[in-house]
Amino acid sequence: MSKSIPSDATGVDSRSQNKVGAPPLFQVLLHNDDYTTMEFVVTVLETVFRKSPTEANRIMLHVHVKGAGVCGHYPYAVAETKVAKVHALARAEGYPLRCSLEEV
Repeated sequence: MSKSIPSDATGVDSRSQNKVGAPPLFQVLLHNDDYTTMEFVVTVLETVFRKSPTEANRIMLHVHVKGAGVCGHYPYAVAETKVAKVHALARAEGYPLRCSLEEV
């Protein structure tokens, strides 16, 4: 004779199961300076952050007027990589463009 298992007895302690959520997001910011050209900032926004020309111009003007602007929200590793790419491109062209990230 076989023993039946009650339908609610799965053998797994449901209290120990943790739900995995989305990773925390970080916003990447560009900071204004007196030397980096607006054209270069637009190029960075289009290439590194894949913004359309219209969106890139809007963000660039916001950075120019307000001092900083958000380029996007990404998981930490992606945000960190984008910051490093911006710094590498800027240094290669001789610009002091600063980029940073902060948790949303």
